[in-house]
Amino acid sequence: MSSQAAPSTPESTLYRRVWRWHFYAGLVCLPFLALMALTGALYLFKDPIESLVHAGVRFVEATPASPLDAESLVAKARSAQPGEAVRFVPPREPGRSAEVGIRTATGTVSVYLDPANGRVLGTLRDDRKLMELVKRIHSLAIAGTVANHGIEVVAGWAIVLVVSGLFLWWPRGRSGGVYSVRGRPANRTWWRDLHSVTGAVAAVAILFLAVTGMPWSAFWGQQFARLSNQWGIGLPKYVWGAKPESSPPLTSLGSVPWPLTQAPLPPSQAHEGHEGHDAAAPSTPVAAAGTSIGLNTALGTFTRLGMPSGTPIGLPAGPRGVYTAMLFPDDVRAERVVHLDRYSGAVLADVGYRDYGVAGRLTEWGVSLHTGRQFGWINQLVMLAGCLAIVLLAVSAAVMWWKRRPRGRLAAPPRRQGDRAAFGAIAVAVLLGLLYPLLGASMLVALLVDAVVPQRWHERFGL
Repeated sequence: MSSQAAPSTPESTLYRRVWRWHFYAGLVCLPFLALMALTGALYLFKDPIESLVHAGVRFVEATPASPLDAESLVAKARSAQPGEAVRFVPPREPGRSAEVGIRTATGTVSVYLDPANGRVLGTLRDDRKLMELVKRIHSLAIAGTVANHGIEVVAGWAIVLVVSGLFLWWPRGRSGGVYSVRGRPANRTWWRDLHSVTGAVAAVAILFLAVTGMPWSAFWGQQFARLSNQWGIGLPKYVWGAKPESSPPLTSLGSVPWPLTQAPLPPSQAHEGHEGHDAAAPSTPVAAAGTSIGLNTALGTFTRLGMPSGTPIGLPAGPRGVYTAMLFPDDVRAERVVHLDRYSGAVLADVGYRDYGVAGRLTEWGVSLHTGRQFGWINQLVMLAGCLAIVLLAVSAAVMWWKRRPRGRLAAPPRRQGDRAAFGAIAVAVLLGLLYPLLGASMLVALLVDAVVPQRWHERFGL
């Protein structure tokens, strides 16, 4: 072979540019993606983990004795933990405890009680429950608003990593490192091939996890929800009708279905002039003016409406508050949220999957699959495989970089004078940047930094 360097072809130029972007995206994002993958893998098994870790407060000895009524259990919880009762979760089945959420000056506390006699089994701060902590680490909400927005950028770059990684993996007449792993673990080639093959096999799962996580992101998710609701493809406007602008959001009650994240809580009305509700729901009891129907009656109404035992009930907050039952079954098609007027017991809203627009339905399916709920253990194992693949990709990327890295240099893929990206690559980058604005902004920052760094720094430090 000639000692003179071969001229750069358009394909090799594009390959270098894509490799360079893939390298820097991985360098910045892979540690966070690995953290998200590990916490996401744990959250896939939320119920069994919580049942194991919090077994002392979640389970009781099943007895034939009749359980105490809901209002008595709430009263006992407030005696043990002073504050405002905001949530009641009846036992899902025999042998399970009842839960009462009490809002205090330092946060909401869950009080667990034996439903047979009201004995307090223990208390847990909501924000200190193990899986709630895992969820906050997963979204980096635990580190504040800026970090929470940063996770959206990381998820966007994960999409870039998948697209660029598939381009780099593409066979181009090769077989080694495409379908098989060559060499031994002591060699960099083995780690490079492991990284390449793993990424190709898991690309769809990783892309799915990144895209379906976006609707819950701090910026893009909020804007997507707002626009899809305005266009009638998220939560159609007719579901709620006209509501006061001052109505608190449904999210004030905790986790809600994605299409309802920007929906307001319908307010309870004074009893006078409220007769229309009786005609709409003749089976609901009507209380005296200004008197709440009470939790026991509300529970009875929810049961008649088909809400199963164990459905969490949000309690009225203030004179305009409502009773709210939120059902999150494994099958997304059975999701349902029902609001009752606290004075008449009338149904103010009964919203479920059937009411969502096309964007709402697709997003809820994505979220349900993302969290491993829709198809049971098969769904969990597929998502777990995707999470483990991300961790393996992070580890293999670090090892193969370390094995080729000259001492004291970053050893990024080389940038040569005159390299230009192909139109297709630019189009893909622009499309992703427009679709996910925070990702687009970070791309522009990366381009600016790469442009202003002096060439001698690139050569000296391998940037």
